[in-house]
Amino acid sequence: MALSPEARRLNREMKAGPFFNILSKKGKAIYFPKKGFVQQSLDAKDKKINATAGIANEEDGGVMHLGIMASELNIAPARAFSYSPSSGNPELRQLWKDAILKKSPSIKSGISMPIVTCGITHAITVAAYLFAEKGVDVIMPDLYWENYGLIFENGFGARLKTFPTFSGNAFNIEGLDAAIRESKRPLVLLNFPNNPTGYTPTNEEAGRIAAVIGKNAKEKPLAVICDDAYFGLVYKEGIFKESLFSKLMERENVLAVKCDGATKENYAWGFRVGFITFGASGATKELYNALENKAIGAIRSSVSSAPTPSQSIVLDSLKNPSFMGQKQEKLKTLKARFDEVELIFKEERYRKWLEPLPFNSGYFMCMSVKGIDAEKLRKKLLDKYDVGVIAIAGKVRVAYSAIPKERIRELFEKMVLACEELSK
Repeated sequence: MALSPEARRLNREMKAGPFFNILSKKGKAIYFPKKGFVQQSLDAKDKKINATAGIANEEDGGVMHLGIMASELNIAPARAFSYSPSSGNPELRQLWKDAILKKSPSIKSGISMPIVTCGITHAITVAAYLFAEKGVDVIMPDLYWENYGLIFENGFGARLKTFPTFSGNAFNIEGLDAAIRESKRPLVLLNFPNNPTGYTPTNEEAGRIAAVIGKNAKEKPLAVICDDAYFGLVYKEGIFKESLFSKLMERENVLAVKCDGATKENYAWGFRVGFITFGASGATKELYNALENKAIGAIRSSVSSAPTPSQSIVLDSLKNPSFMGQKQEKLKTLKARFDEVELIFKEERYRKWLEPLPFNSGYFMCMSVKGIDAEKLRKKLLDKYDVGVIAIAGKVRVAYSAIPKERIRELFEKMVLACEELSK
């Protein structure tokens, strides 16, 4: 593949640091066209006669739209029907950057400007575009979100290389260390709070994870993707409440890639507003400029841009004085459901059949089923008890986030009854 002059320019900016060689071939080749249609349209956006953008306008110059659609929205048509820049709404990007720094105050170095993606899945896919390909091992715990396989293996030809998630009741840091050391081309992916287990490292574990990754990065620069989809949903004391991104990006030769968004954090699943942000110790403006442009190029070449109305609504919500209060109310509701699950598992009746894996955050918890096949239990619950759960890797995942508190005990009671029947 012959590289364009713009890609070569971005690559020169990256070659000054340690991270150029961890880019995939696609990552080295991608760029955002500085003189392409999108940029030329931006250059002309304030002109009296603008014949650049591929949209239609009304006779009065406003963006053309159907009234029946506009009537469903409580925002101005220009903030709903026009294209968004491929990088996303500039004001939203700045507010999200400010929020990252506020939510992870231990960040000492500068970070890139977040790029808006079409949901967090898309943010992870953009990261895969930049760093994953055949020959790359994606290092992750063995209890993981199944979509990683579709993204990294099916989409980019990389291999998932897993290690046991837990060592006793703690995160398996030694397993992470060994998996990185054994790989010739590692790309680390950490998801906290974890889906499916609902586990976030303790304060002490977070420091040790960062230290292990930093130690390995002394031998070979590492990119670490932080899937922060469930960020902020922590229910116990002593659990690391910042993004691990904040500790990783301060380690020499570590490029931390934060994938997050309004999806779960702000309870806006269908809006499909995510972000990808880069952080590295001692990073230059040139490095961040190159990474941002490559990420924007990957977006431009796939979905083109994230939805404009969603970005406008998320932006307005972040600026609303009621935002934090409403968000805390939702967190309070989820914590009450978490507390109910914890209370249930203090009773021997449930522990006889169901052994919970460590959980302290997020939407989910996982459990081993004693002497019962997880898939058979799932089907029994569906067929007889009108209950749906997920069977994964021989375990059962329960999304207590989706269940009213008063029905949580009913769920586990039915699971016990199904186990008793299957054991006969």
